[in-house]
Amino acid sequence: MTTRTDSAFLLGDLLKNVSRSFYLTLRVLPDGMRDPVGLAYLLARAADTIADTALVAPDRRAALLTDLRDEVERLGDGVALSRALEDVTRMQTDSHEHVLLGSMEPMLALLRTQPDADRASIRKVVATLTAGMVFDLRTFPDEQSGRVVSLPTRDELDRYTYLVAGCVGEFWTDMTRMHTPAARGWNLPDMCEKGIRFGKALQMTNILRDCGKDLRIGRCYLPDDVLGEHGLGVADLMAPDASARARGVLVELLRVTLDQYRDACLYTLAIPRRFVRLRLACLWPIMIGLETLELLAGHAAWLDPVKPAKVPRKRVYRIMASSLALVGSNTAIRARMTALADAVNAHLVPPATR
Repeated sequence: MTTRTDSAFLLGDLLKNVSRSFYLTLRVLPDGMRDPVGLAYLLARAADTIADTALVAPDRRAALLTDLRDEVERLGDGVALSRALEDVTRMQTDSHEHVLLGSMEPMLALLRTQPDADRASIRKVVATLTAGMVFDLRTFPDEQSGRVVSLPTRDELDRYTYLVAGCVGEFWTDMTRMHTPAARGWNLPDMCEKGIRFGKALQMTNILRDCGKDLRIGRCYLPDDVLGEHGLGVADLMAPDASARARGVLVELLRVTLDQYRDACLYTLAIPRRFVRLRLACLWPIMIGLETLELLAGHAAWLDPVKPAKVPRKRVYRIMASSLALVGSNTAIRARMTALADAVNAHLVPPATR
């Protein structure tokens, strides 16, 4: 386990090592937001690491996540939690995730030093995210079972995307309100709802992109009611011609996701233009997400787990660079968002009607 307990390490090297591309977004956040958002990310990432440790039985993972949530909620010292996680920590093949799980005590100590309002927001978002992870573990079978279970309804999918991502938009709005003047003049309930839909858009993008891979570990986030309306069941999604047969499902859910991205764009435009960093932190995931949707919309084998629709890293960097020319102009942002959405929609129109 790590012996580094200082906040500079936790919110510096450790955060950089476990957050990958999201670290770039964290780096551009205004100073007051960066530390509480970074700490919330570390706690959520630790929970996610526990949830993804397939060598541990799902029931035990769910119990450990509940322990983590309770420790965060009661502002505990993490000693008992660290002991309970010792074997899970040893199982981590990624050295950074090993260090992360070994850092529960200093992360919780850092949480206790946060201002009351930040602490309350962090505790709320971690509780909601862990509830989503527990839902995953209790809804779907063990990854090695060979069975596949699907969500029953659109409403259940919507609830799930709130638990694992929409709540982050809510948290982000709270952080913006508390730490920057950018939220002055906002209709906070409206912005909170748009923030939730922003988070849901990003999660829907992940779900559609990773659908083929998730099916192989027993998880189908495409709801039964949507599949049924297209004459499909879960078993059909594993067939060689699944991508073509489920094209209608993809189109329907892409349209849902595009609608959520429209609110994400409105959320970004509501940030005053002088808050360049905050705007960039919103623009980047929207632009990358919409380009991912375009790849999905044009992907003939979108359910093939070895052919995911993923924006290449070099393209991600080009997107980020191009955003600098847009960030200060509402007109330019609207034009780019419209062009990106139109590119997705162009794939959704049947050829005979184009």
